[in-house]
Amino acid sequence: MWRAASRGAGGGVCRAPCGCCFSSDPSLPNVQVTRLTLLSDQAPGPIVMDLTGDLAALKNQVFILKEGIEYKVKITFKVNKEIVSGLKCLHHTYRRGLRVDKAIFMVGSYGPRAHEYEFVTTVEEAPRGALARGLYVVRSLFTDDDRLDHLSWEWCLHVCQDWKD
Repeated sequence: MWRAASRGAGGGVCRAPCGCCFSSDPSLPNVQVTRLTLLSDQAPGPIVMDLTGDLAALKNQVFILKEGIEYKVKITFKVNKEIVSGLKCLHHTYRRGLRVDKAIFMVGSYGPRAHEYEFVTTVEEAPRGALARGLYVVRSLFTDDDRLDHLSWEWCLHVCQDWKD
């Protein structure tokens, strides 16, 4: 009975008296990825990518990262309608057309709520050295166990010797 009510019979509308369980707007996607942030204690500030606007514009914007620094990736997202299981974020990194890295971050399973969720990855280290400096193209994908692509986008990262380069 509960399963039938939560999987379509209710139309995605909250039946709880508080009204906080499901989004009342049927046009909203189930999962909305709002921001991706690169956090580092060694950086002048966080590098924030707004994923709610024009994703094609991110392809032309270059984000600067100093070589050899340690950083974390923070993913901010919202679940609107139904429980989503096995969320993961994939980053395929290319340099001069060749894939040089593939990072998969298992985010987890989440239920709908009014506030955004935040997931922070473990510490990673940016590449270092003269050969590692340069422009990288990253193709990112936010997906789940059902292989439903919630968001995919492309962005550029420039690894430099200093933050000002």
